Amino acid sequence: MGAVPWSAVRAELASAVEALDDAAFDRAFPVAVRVVSTTHWTPVAIARKAAEFLVRGPGTRVLDIGCGPGKFCVVGALSTPGKFTGVDRRARLCSVGRALVQRAGIPNVEFVHRDVLGMSFEGYDAFYLFNPFGENIGEAPPIDGSVELSAANYHLFAAHVARELARAPLGTRVATYFGACEEVPMGFSCVGSALTNELRFWEKTGVRTEFEV
Repeated sequence: MGAVPWSAVRAELASAVEALDDAAFDRAFPVAVRVVSTTHWTPVAIARKAAEFLVRGPGTRVLDIGCGPGKFCVVGALSTPGKFTGVDRRARLCSVGRALVQRAGIPNVEFVHRDVLGMSFEGYDAFYLFNPFGENIGEAPPIDGSVELSAANYHLFAAHVARELARAPLGTRVATYFGACEEVPMGFSCVGSALTNELRFWEKTGVRTEFEV
């Protein structure tokens, strides 16, 4: 049997996004990645809402910090005109994401295998964080044993993200899902939430009005 045409793969993913069907979407992942989806990957409904807030128009550059296999990025790319970059320190998960967007023919997504400490946020307009460092302090079970997990890493990574976001221009948007939002620095206001109070929308306004940490 030959490979499934990319148009068919993309159509199946788009249908799952439209129906908010996580089970259908997750079938695009290898089994080992699929089985941890309910714990570690963003639900389709949350991803759509977050992407719709973050993307203001064609060309909006969104960075997903701790992207895993890229579920948020793919959902966002199929439901908005934004451009999505996912960064993760697990090479295996970045490879899964790259393989999926290649099979589906989705051009506005890329994945970077890198420690977030090595990244500048300059050039990005908006950011998504699904509690990307909570695994280090036991807020979720480990995905695998391929990276070092520690409380020291949690604080180091969160502080780096906060510093980079502090340098972002006014109007920069952030969506956070779960977590204490320690990565969101002073100067960002929580401007709303959707579907669950755990999905929060932030915008850099120069003042902090809610959820101050």
